[in-house]
Amino acid sequence: MKKFFAEFKEFAMRGNVMDMAVGVIIGTAFGKITTSLVNDVFMPLIGLLIGGVDLGQLNIVLKPEVLDEAGQVVTEAVTLGLGTFLSTVIDFVLVAFVIFLMVKTINQLHKLGKKDEEPQEEEEPAPTSEELLTEIRDLLKEQQK
Repeated sequence: MKKFFAEFKEFAMRGNVMDMAVGVIIGTAFGKITTSLVNDVFMPLIGLLIGGVDLGQLNIVLKPEVLDEAGQVVTEAVTLGLGTFLSTVIDFVLVAFVIFLMVKTINQLHKLGKKDEEPQEEEEPAPTSEELLTEIRDLLKEQQK
């Protein structure tokens, strides 16, 4: 049992696991920020642009609720929550765009780091079209023999 816990401790304390944990925590906080940005900023602006509609409340009623004589709900209404769906899609697109920008930036930084690390080798100049045609001609002559 001690060996099991020792292995778990070694696994949990690895740098990659700790980095992943930090990423998950930051990702969760970032998700809350984007959700608030979408629901509290973008959706009201979009609703204002299309005629003052609260998109968060935009639903299509497929079947209205049924009330009994006392006014109590017998069966709930069946609705499509288009506003909620639209908010979620915009939220996803925002998060995906920010992650795309982050990955693109990190890749560029890695490329810059590799250029600094690699010794500068002198590259041979690209062959001219005349040299390429000469090589092709020579290869064709060899094949005909």
